Amino acid sequence: MYAIVDIETTGGKYNEEGITEIAIYQFDGHKVTDQFISLVNPEREIQPFVVNLTGINSNMLKNAPKFYEVAKRIVEITEDCILVAHNADFDYRILKTEFRRLGFSFKRKTLCTVQLSQQLIPEMESYSLGKLARALGIAVSDRHRANGDALATVKLFKMLLHKDLDKAIIKKAVKVEQKSRLAPNHKEIIEELPTETGVYYIHDANGNIIYIGKSNNIKKRITQHFTNTNSKSKKIQIQVAAVTYEKTGSELVALLKESEEIKANKPIHNRALKRSKFTQGLYSFTDEYGYVNLRINHIKNDKKPITTFTNRQSAISFINKMVETHQLCTKLCGIDKTQTSCFNYDIKECLGACIAEESTDSYNKRANAVIEMNSYDNKDMILIDRGRDINEKSVILVEDGVFKGIGFFDLNHQINNRDILASLITPMENNRDTQHIIQSYMRRNKRLKIIEL
Repeated sequence: MYAIVDIETTGGKYNEEGITEIAIYQFDGHKVTDQFISLVNPEREIQPFVVNLTGINSNMLKNAPKFYEVAKRIVEITEDCILVAHNADFDYRILKTEFRRLGFSFKRKTLCTVQLSQQLIPEMESYSLGKLARALGIAVSDRHRANGDALATVKLFKMLLHKDLDKAIIKKAVKVEQKSRLAPNHKEIIEELPTETGVYYIHDANGNIIYIGKSNNIKKRITQHFTNTNSKSKKIQIQVAAVTYEKTGSELVALLKESEEIKANKPIHNRALKRSKFTQGLYSFTDEYGYVNLRINHIKNDKKPITTFTNRQSAISFINKMVETHQLCTKLCGIDKTQTSCFNYDIKECLGACIAEESTDSYNKRANAVIEMNSYDNKDMILIDRGRDINEKSVILVEDGVFKGIGFFDLNHQINNRDILASLITPMENNRDTQHIIQSYMRRNKRLKIIEL
């Protein structure tokens, strides 16, 4: 659990500042669960430059509560939370100073979104909240007011959680939470999980990730882990201390994140990923008569397939569908082994490419359409799928046929501007696994929105 904080102060000498406004959003990593927003009477003068910056003046604060009147609420909403702020050292120092004036100590673990942004979104022109939000397409209202800046920090932090493929942030949070509570039982863990699509992380008591998985129903899948009697499940049941998750909305995003994060974190209970989860590939060649031939073959290390398949059955099903849909020749697709005309020619469903009756230009146009449809070589495109909530979409970026990564957006200008789009994207490795995942999903999901850039 996190408490995302922004504080406005009077300005002045170091450690003599007072709070004029505070906003705290309690955030569970997915949604805001509680909030506290208030002006505060600092009982001291506000520096003129601060009045000009924030618009908060002494007249506005005459009837505002003093810090001691809001202190209990601040303690409650930040209890067992990691304090998150943009330049956390400042906000945390101010809170500790105010509590010290009351004769109390205030101790919390902290995370700074400036430092996290520098690590996870390198090469930004500036890491000030306003300029960073603008570069990422994050809408900010009431800049330099506590509530506006805190809300912008919530949106930024949510993006940073998504970009943290090593899961360092959630590992730290789990470790903090486990120290402050008795070990939860399996039922308590399951009750807090969603029935939605995403990636889940099973942690031990030290916050370490011991298993990563993907599911279209996270709660159902974790229940299976906790009730199965196989060897791996029994080990997980003994070691589990917490389960965290990241909703993706899109199954494609979940598949890509699972693949990337298993490689990055190497959890002890994830079986080592096979070098290839797929065994069959679609290949093409031009024969001596000039016709484009398609073939399903075992994956070859020395030749790149047009697209890949998990098993031969799904590959044969695919090629049969292409023959039917595009009126291709079964002989030129390797289905019919005859030396003469193919079976489909005899029943008038092949136009005669098998016996050179159809022109190469006519036939190759349809065969190349199949190749074009099932390959993204040399293409610049984005795939748009479901997001984590109704107002959001997910985006997968491919540049020059290379998978670049994934992200989320809620405003169209975020994907129409290439610089903002690049900032939104969480970079990921382009490999055979990702190529197979994307191509297989594109074949299965005809409603997937594809935009060529």
